[in-house]
Amino acid sequence: MQNEIRSVLEALQNGDMSVDEALLKIKTQPFDDLGYAKVDLHRRVRQGVSEVIYGAGKTSEQIIGIADSLLANGQERILITRLSSEAAQRIEKAHSLTYYEQAKIGVIGEMPSPDGIGKILVATGGTSDIPVAEEAALTAEFLGNSVVRLYDVGVAGVHRLLSHMEDIMEASVIIAIAGMEGALASVIGGLADCPVIAVPTSVGYGASFNGLSALLSMLNSCASGVSVVNIDNGFGAGYLAGMINHMEGKK
Repeated sequence: MQNEIRSVLEALQNGDMSVDEALLKIKTQPFDDLGYAKVDLHRRVRQGVSEVIYGAGKTSEQIIGIADSLLANGQERILITRLSSEAAQRIEKAHSLTYYEQAKIGVIGEMPSPDGIGKILVATGGTSDIPVAEEAALTAEFLGNSVVRLYDVGVAGVHRLLSHMEDIMEASVIIAIAGMEGALASVIGGLADCPVIAVPTSVGYGASFNGLSALLSMLNSCASGVSVVNIDNGFGAGYLAGMINHMEGKK
């Protein structure tokens, strides 16, 4: 993934930028200290993806301030996760925000066109897992990936999953999201020829321990190629899947 320093160096090599201009670009302060937040302006330079705002626990004024800083320093689009509808309504007065209520995600700016090497498949065990799945899917789409959604295909009716074998085999990465006993990840892991990212959810009755049972089941999967993120962490799964789907050979 092309990063900003490479773009600066290429502009210098092509004569589109002077040495002093290139030096200034690279030396620009790596963070903006707002007092309540130190906004990481070099996140994209280091990791290929700009800073994402975690909305839970922040006031709408703090989120607006962080967004102002990112936009003022050249960030074209901003992803806000775990954003309440009340905060979204206030942020909309300051920025052009698209709010996805089910996923509790807000996006400032336009979604990019997909440029990943393939498709990311997001599958859920049940309909109750969809909020976490949408967080994963929208995060992946925000990062420039083509996403296929496959919802309510849990093991209680495994024929529902098996009827989508073409989607499973065509995927570059699969995100398997399930609560209860979390068996979906193992089943998909035994079918797919690509990395599978398992996401346990807090869906289930008492003995599921708010997702702990699914987490332990997924960690103990006998299917090779299955990795696991934290309970209800759709963002983490979508982010990791996006990284895998943009892997390039390093010389």
